[in-house]
Amino acid sequence: MLKYIKGLFYVSLLASNVTIQTANAADSTFEVIGSDAVKLRATALERFDSAWAMTFLPDGQALVSEKSGKLWLLDEQGKKRSLVANSPVVTPRGQGGLGDIILAADFATSKHVYLSYVEFAEHDNGLSGAVVERANLILNGEQASLQDRQIIWRQAPKVTGHGHYGHRLAISADGYLFISSGERQKFNPAQNMAMNLGKVIRLNLDGSVPSDNPYYGSGEVTEQIWSLGHRNPLGLAFDGNGQLWELEMGPRHGDELNRIQRASNYGYPEVSEGDHYDGTKIPDHASMPIYQAPEIAWVPAISPAGLMFYQGAVFPAWQGDAFVGGLSSQALIRIRMAKTTGNEMTKTTEAARYAWGRRIREVEEGPNGEIFVLEDDQGGRLLKLEPQP
Repeated sequence: MLKYIKGLFYVSLLASNVTIQTANAADSTFEVIGSDAVKLRATALERFDSAWAMTFLPDGQALVSEKSGKLWLLDEQGKKRSLVANSPVVTPRGQGGLGDIILAADFATSKHVYLSYVEFAEHDNGLSGAVVERANLILNGEQASLQDRQIIWRQAPKVTGHGHYGHRLAISADGYLFISSGERQKFNPAQNMAMNLGKVIRLNLDGSVPSDNPYYGSGEVTEQIWSLGHRNPLGLAFDGNGQLWELEMGPRHGDELNRIQRASNYGYPEVSEGDHYDGTKIPDHASMPIYQAPEIAWVPAISPAGLMFYQGAVFPAWQGDAFVGGLSSQALIRIRMAKTTGNEMTKTTEAARYAWGRRIREVEEGPNGEIFVLEDDQGGRLLKLEPQP
């Protein structure tokens, strides 16, 4: 059910509108019926322990990261082939561990991959922060390894706690690396320009700062900032038109899908469509229009993780739609993006939910246009979604 309140679209879905097919752990194929009555065939391909991210290689193989630090090479059928050697050694705590993994656009020639993870301060393991590495992925038959690893970015400063790292990655068509950086559950860093916490970061592919960044020349950390006022950004992706979008968990409700614009401030913790967990009210975006409002805010929360814009041919009616993984909502959520129809501009709205009783951590489009999702937690499955014949 869609509600329009104070200039924002709020999405809520009654449980009676969703058919949930709870699959037996041993089932390899099962049916999922969406809230739009679309039937999907879900095929379980493999299992992982707290999988976090996935990316496909040009030859149809894939990489999957687990929070514990394992990076898996999968074959073309989605089965584990081998562990990638020389991956970062991480110590998983709370929400931290091995995070995102993406390929450079010129991967076929450069072999460059980018990955994020959490490191602890050298002299105080009570302090931590996300880092991003660039490395060469070397494939040798059924084996793979990372070589020439180099850290090109760090969250600054390292702080206490083990939450809200964010550290999703995306590369623009014009060759810039974008990083989502959470505010680490500290609130005010999202508005502090001397910190890169609670921000979206824009870098050159080697980690240097582009000279056309909005705050270039304002200091080593500040000049990295592209946008600010973010809480826990767990999705980052470009749509088919090259527009960057960011997906973030709100506080108590108020999860957001944001259209990221240069130098824009999205308001957290000054404004939000949710409230603090102790019940303290937060002013909403409509009350302070100096802050950029989200395209969609979810009340109640969906706990979003992972963002993908679909361009494939397997689901032609869904081309251009966004897909979001839901943790507490235990659903894959499809979003119909705003577009111009005739003389009118439609709104970005939630179109449907596809639920089978599992937390969804990641969603990716496969090389042939299928949709792949990674379930969260221990023993979570890699599923391939196709139309049900």
